Amino acid sequence: MGREEKMQALVQYSRKLEPLPERFKDLDRAAFTVPECQTRVDIIPELRDGKMYFHADLNVRQSPTIAAVLAIVFGAVNGQAPETTLAIPGDFVRTLMESIGLGAREVGLNAIIGRLKRHALEARRTGDLR
Repeated sequence: MGREEKMQALVQYSRKLEPLPERFKDLDRAAFTVPECQTRVDIIPELRDGKMYFHADLNVRQSPTIAAVLAIVFGAVNGQAPETTLAIPGDFVRTLMESIGLGAREVGLNAIIGRLKRHALEARRTGDLR
């Protein structure tokens, strides 16, 4: 698959990112913002019946790459035990970004994956998200 096809696939995946549920619209986002990202991204974790659910708020049109990666990752980890999130390989972002030629986004995406893992660790440790 050529670079153009890869970029088109990313745009298609970005459209799969679910909008932030209404119940989180009035939440103070300060604790959920990923400051390492060039574009504002808020990652909001939720633990229900021992299963992790992640939600994101970002401008999908401004950051289709970030939205696509989140859609892919959320598709794999949402509705799963925290261990599924913790099992994301350490080189996941680098491998993905190298395969599509977008290394510039690696710092922010690694920060997002790190944030997901911190939330999963907290959920596993306490059975709650504070």
